[in-house]
Amino acid sequence: MADNSVLTSTEITSLADSSILDSKVTEMSKENLCMASTSNVDEMLQVETRLILVQDAGKQEELVTAVKTVKIMEVPVIKIKESCPGKSDEKLIKSVINMEIKVPCVKMDSMEEFGGLDSPEFENVFVVTDFQNSVFDDLRKTDCRIVGPPVILNCAQNGEPLPFSCRPLYCTSMLNLVLCFTGFRKKEELVNLVTLVHHMGGVIRKECNSKVTHLVANCTQGEKFRVAVSLGTPIMKPEWIYKAWERRNEQCFCAAVDDFRNEFKVPPFQDCILSFLGFSDEEKNSMEEMTEMQGGSWLPVGDERCTHLIVEENTVKELPFEPSKKLFVVKQEWFWGSIQMDARAGETMYLYEKTNTPELKKSVSLLSLSTPNSNRKRRRLRETLAQLSRETDLSPFPPRKRPSAEHSLSIGSLLDISNTPESSIHYGETPKSCSKSSRSSTPVPPKQSARWQVAKELYQTESNYVNILATIIQLFQVPLEEEGQRGGPILAPEEIKTIFGSIPDIFDVHMKIKDDLEDLIVNWDESKSIGDIFLKYSKDLVKTYPPFVNFFEMSKETIIKCEKQKPRFHAFLKINQAKPECGRQSLVELLIRPVQRLPSVALLLNDLKKHTADENPDKSTLEKAIGSLKEVMTHINEDKRKTEAQKQIFDVVYEVDGCPANLLSSHRSLVQRVETVSLGEHPCDRGEQVTLFLFNDCLEIARKRHKVIGTFRSPHDRTRPPASLKHIHLMPLSQIKKVLDIRETEDCHNAFALLVRPPTEQANVLLSFQMTSEELPKENWLKMLCRHVANTICKADAENLMYVADPESFEVNTKDMDSTLSRASRAIKKTSKKVTRAFSFSKTPKRALRMALSSSHSSEGRSPPSSGKLAVSRLSSTSSLAGIPSPSLVSLPSFFERRSHTLSRSTTHLI
Repeated sequence: MADNSVLTSTEITSLADSSILDSKVTEMSKENLCMASTSNVDEMLQVETRLILVQDAGKQEELVTAVKTVKIMEVPVIKIKESCPGKSDEKLIKSVINMEIKVPCVKMDSMEEFGGLDSPEFENVFVVTDFQNSVFDDLRKTDCRIVGPPVILNCAQNGEPLPFSCRPLYCTSMLNLVLCFTGFRKKEELVNLVTLVHHMGGVIRKECNSKVTHLVANCTQGEKFRVAVSLGTPIMKPEWIYKAWERRNEQCFCAAVDDFRNEFKVPPFQDCILSFLGFSDEEKNSMEEMTEMQGGSWLPVGDERCTHLIVEENTVKELPFEPSKKLFVVKQEWFWGSIQMDARAGETMYLYEKTNTPELKKSVSLLSLSTPNSNRKRRRLRETLAQLSRETDLSPFPPRKRPSAEHSLSIGSLLDISNTPESSIHYGETPKSCSKSSRSSTPVPPKQSARWQVAKELYQTESNYVNILATIIQLFQVPLEEEGQRGGPILAPEEIKTIFGSIPDIFDVHMKIKDDLEDLIVNWDESKSIGDIFLKYSKDLVKTYPPFVNFFEMSKETIIKCEKQKPRFHAFLKINQAKPECGRQSLVELLIRPVQRLPSVALLLNDLKKHTADENPDKSTLEKAIGSLKEVMTHINEDKRKTEAQKQIFDVVYEVDGCPANLLSSHRSLVQRVETVSLGEHPCDRGEQVTLFLFNDCLEIARKRHKVIGTFRSPHDRTRPPASLKHIHLMPLSQIKKVLDIRETEDCHNAFALLVRPPTEQANVLLSFQMTSEELPKENWLKMLCRHVANTICKADAENLMYVADPESFEVNTKDMDSTLSRASRAIKKTSKKVTRAFSFSKTPKRALRMALSSSHSSEGRSPPSSGKLAVSRLSSTSSLAGIPSPSLVSLPSFFERRSHTLSRSTTHLI
């Protein structure tokens, strides 16, 4: 049927009253505003527009003045469509036009005057101050167009036309807002809220979709709530509407401004009762406080009233009870994700699932060495240590896999630390370092020189460092900078700039260095220059590093301040810290890597120079490269160094007798001191008290001195106590290949071990200890140690450095450490060592030598020997001394001979 509708102007009226239109009129945008066609203008001008001030509105001088200022109003043009017989005509909006107000305003005191004012010749707009009195109700029932004083005052102030609305419009504080409601069971309450929204210019939609700007929720469940969360739509309390209505008379007030709206957002944990399982006391207390801040409450684990159980999935292997069907058992990522998006996240994505890994248990059991034959046990032990260390060797190429590696879990895949999250990082935009094709098919030199080994380590640490920088950028900086974040920006732009500084510039420079090193390693030749690579980018390093390092403390302080003041940022950090590509490290721990990188590169270049032949032209180039790095470090503000950390290092030097001087370094800091007892043959005798000093890049091993002699004065003339410890070994953390967490058994308590690979040896050394201090839990100590080992070799996955093992597998036990027999055995060993030293052939004591010489002289008749005879006599006296039987040595078994050989061998391993 053809459209027979026409624009009418002379019949009842060509300008319809807005109250008779359907709800579609409120969905019109300003794009639909248009002027009528030229042919109809004259007809429409026959209708006059007029403002009528009702009762108190006519008594307000400010309002009367404003009415005279308003000269234009929006007027709808009606399109009348022919309907079927017996049905009323259907009226729809054709367009909205602006018409000039030429007729002076009129005052009306009562409804009795309405009959004379209601005329088809006028488009009347009634100005009413009270939308709850009887006059308003009567006008609304007669489908009159009604506005409140704030609308008039706002139009007069801004010079805007009087807006059109098909419903009574008191103010425009919710103009252009589209609302949807959910969770309301009382119809009267919902009707009242909808009416207030209409009075403030808002629009109501039944379905929640992308056009809805705000969801008003009375609960945190239901389909509409989930859709709003997924779309990032703000979810508001009903109080938001009531408070906005209370401020209806304020000029230029908008209910959608952040400062006002954020007060009435539905908090993420409204209607939620949480409990926490598997967290430390400190973290649990923090999460409980955060729960209350976000509108929820908490109860102990197991309380039937709880709605959610938050589980630390890395520590909890199984639940202590069978959860009810109504209880949501979720990972901690749900907790932090809800805070970050400022709304309760869907639980289905974060449900906690019990992890069953029988293959893992089976593969670990393969390492058991419980065989009756001790020789077989020792052989299996050596094989196990070799297997542990084999996969930890630094390699610039990914390890080759057997065809069956994807379908079976072997010991090698279990202990392979090269298969880390860094090697398979996936970002929104893949860094170039991760997108290059593998060159594992390139042959490795058949005889690996020391220079090639150091160059390989330099490339591997550079590759790891580039991946760390890519993690910082892609995991933290890019998400914080992107537009359209749910709940608004997490941080201000200036805060982001302060935190990350020149990290992208540093990343670009090291990407180039890493690519050049990779080409050099793949196409290796002893004559190729590594120093040229760093000289090539020395100016870029000078330009990018000092701005970041000098302001690192400010960056750190900004992170701490924002984390305390902004819960969403705290949640953002928590979520990313739990991701595998982040290695469960905090943002501050990752950002300190650039501060530590240049000193590490300088040390590696120094090591490379030592293994470069004098005739190699790269030796002089390396010296220049080291000098350029020192130049970069001189630009870094030396006032930023921590004096307290330096003081602690000096205290260690004074406490440890024989402590190497190179322990003192500007970039080194003391992390932790741990008191232990040695459980094996290395680094000293079993049962010796050993103190471990963990620094950020090395481990000082010292034992307790048996005799403390005298005191000494410091350069400042302060008497210091004598050194109570004896230096054993200063070990770079890069030599630690595995940290072994020994399981607790009846015969083994608080034990751990380190698998060490000295650079000059091909064999492995196992150092086993028992912690004696109760202040620091073993778990915390091992995690701390792994973290700093990972930092030293520029790896993010510190957890892969730790391996949990049975004590029988590595012949470790603490059963007899405190027994009387054990103490007596250790005393005998010390005595035997003293006797061995007293009769050592390499360093003969002076007293014994004099006795031997005197006996030799008496046998020769006391004649003064010549120089040649004296040499012969000394030789013979030494031989005769070797033949003298010693009761001590005779009574001791030949075990000490084997023991002496073992000690010399262990010293070779550690030096």
